[in-house]
Amino acid sequence: MAMAKTVRITETGGPEVMKLVDVEVGAPGQGQVQVRNHAIGINFIDTYFRTGLYPMDLPNGIGLEGAGEVTAVGAGVTDFKVGDRVAYCSQPIGSYATLRNLPTNGLVQLPAQIDFETGAAMMLKGLTVQYLLRRTYPVQKGQTILFHAAAGGVGLIAMQWAKALGVTVIGTAGSEEKAALAKKFGADHVILYRQENVVERVREITNGEMVPVVYDGVGKDTFQASIDSLQPFGMMVSYGNASGAVPPVPLTALKGSLYITRPSLMPHTAKRASLLEMAADLFEMVGSGKVRIEIDQRYPLADAVRAHQDLESRRTTGSSILLP
Repeated sequence: MAMAKTVRITETGGPEVMKLVDVEVGAPGQGQVQVRNHAIGINFIDTYFRTGLYPMDLPNGIGLEGAGEVTAVGAGVTDFKVGDRVAYCSQPIGSYATLRNLPTNGLVQLPAQIDFETGAAMMLKGLTVQYLLRRTYPVQKGQTILFHAAAGGVGLIAMQWAKALGVTVIGTAGSEEKAALAKKFGADHVILYRQENVVERVREITNGEMVPVVYDGVGKDTFQASIDSLQPFGMMVSYGNASGAVPPVPLTALKGSLYITRPSLMPHTAKRASLLEMAADLFEMVGSGKVRIEIDQRYPLADAVRAHQDLESRRTTGSSILLP
């Protein structure tokens, strides 16, 4: 039996409901391995579980993403061994921990050229960008797309990936500093959504053509502008709600024969073959240098509350990680 530090919640609410506690971690069970986390990813979806927007049984851990080293192997495991470097962004929830047991179906081998911090910061956001750009709406060279929150963790990866695919990217950002960061990472145009009319700027940039797809992880604050920025037969990809949930939308809002989808990562990675294929694509993009993972915030595991406060107040850029 090994001891671990883990962040647990016994009730939903603000960041303060997260408490760092000591727990005993038993030997890994059938089909599991024990992983000592070297770095832990922080994602906006973690706040959805913490607040109860995404219900889960309580008490529970928090966090979906991490990277570390296999320290023990359970019965029936053949594709991992002690000492393997691994990364994950999968259920069960509870990555805010120093040590944990995990089923192997959500684990991938972390290539030697990618360090633990990068691995922890890139799995959920990087695989999200992979499915958004390559599966939900496979962008094509020469297209112009609109991507909200261009300076966020998903946004900075998407800016680079889209640029590598030959796509013109219109990003949105909330400040001059974030706009400059988005441009540094590949955005061709950045709209300051607090000061500028997003729809009118998209119309100007595209010479009235508008865009075939909008990727919107912001939600309530940007939803209508996203819909209004689409050309006929365009696709609205609503993959998150950082500003709050989108209110109910009548089908008549989709005038212009528009399509709308609400994708999420878990169904894409539910089948191991799909996870491995997506991860290989991500590792190739990062390993080749076409996509660089920007870690702008590092917090001790004990500072998870402050990390969530910074994330929800839009004080962060790029990726954030916890260090055990």
